[in-house]
Amino acid sequence: MSGKPRGERHIGLLNGFAAYGMWGLVPLFWPLLKPAGAMEILAHRMVWSLVFVGAALLVLRRWAWAGELLRQPRRLGLVAVAAMFITLNWGLYIWSVNSGHVVEASLGYFINPLVTIAMGVLLLKERLRPVQWLAVGTGAAAVVVLTVGFGRPPWISLGLAFSFATYGLVKKKLNLGGVESLAAETVVQFLPALGFLMWLSARGESTFAAEGAGHAALLASAGIVTALPLVCFGAAAIRVPLSTIGLLQYLTPVFQFLLGVFYFHEEMPPERWAGFALVWLALSLLTWDALRAARRASRALTSEISAPSTTRATGTVSATRNADSVASGPDPVDAKP
Repeated sequence: MSGKPRGERHIGLLNGFAAYGMWGLVPLFWPLLKPAGAMEILAHRMVWSLVFVGAALLVLRRWAWAGELLRQPRRLGLVAVAAMFITLNWGLYIWSVNSGHVVEASLGYFINPLVTIAMGVLLLKERLRPVQWLAVGTGAAAVVVLTVGFGRPPWISLGLAFSFATYGLVKKKLNLGGVESLAAETVVQFLPALGFLMWLSARGESTFAAEGAGHAALLASAGIVTALPLVCFGAAAIRVPLSTIGLLQYLTPVFQFLLGVFYFHEEMPPERWAGFALVWLALSLLTWDALRAARRASRALTSEISAPSTTRATGTVSATRNADSVASGPDPVDAKP
């Protein structure tokens, strides 16, 4: 990746900032869709996302993957599971923002990397380095402190973190590109979402046509709000290193947190500041450890490449595996809020 021209890297960085910036600023969008409720907004997001992504795939002429997917029942099942968990994540996120819980929602995406690592240990039997264990333990302590600060467990944060981490786990097994995966998932979501919207309309409870053309256009634009950051993310992912993408992903919860505190004026008593401080400490440890491991792997790879040719092949494979293991933590999954 370091061999990319400087112009390409700059384009990648700009697209990365755009993607994570849009995901971070999306709490400003969902309140604009009121008086539609969270379920109606969610259903419109599903329906219009498929329309937008389908149009994009038509323009790009990328349909070969669909035929292959249809011939693989196991992967189709994984698509359905992924669609279920991202539906839970999207619905909870929209409800939390429109119900005045932006700060708690941001916490969910701060702790998501820690939850992802914990799931890797428990479900995939992955081995952690000592600093990673320390980060996970610090994150668990933060949840205890935040439980005191909120007067209850931070259910919204935990729900968002676990649903998104599970979605990421399924996506790893599915191994499908970002736009293609979103298209497949929204195909699964489309009929139930459309049926729900028709049911709302039949009961006279739909706001799509009742609140004017501007409101209808905003609801339809939920598809663009979902898909456009993915386009930018895809452009960034092929141009900048994974370590850079991993750092950029923290922009999203940072923006959400700042909006919650300074724009929506949500309360932040000392106990919550203490809990967030512990979370940020855990993420700092995690990031420092990942960067340190990446540097070690890069040095090992460089030394093996410069070694005599008799040992180069074996050593390069070993160093490459070490470099890959650096990213064994949370991937920046490509279907953010």
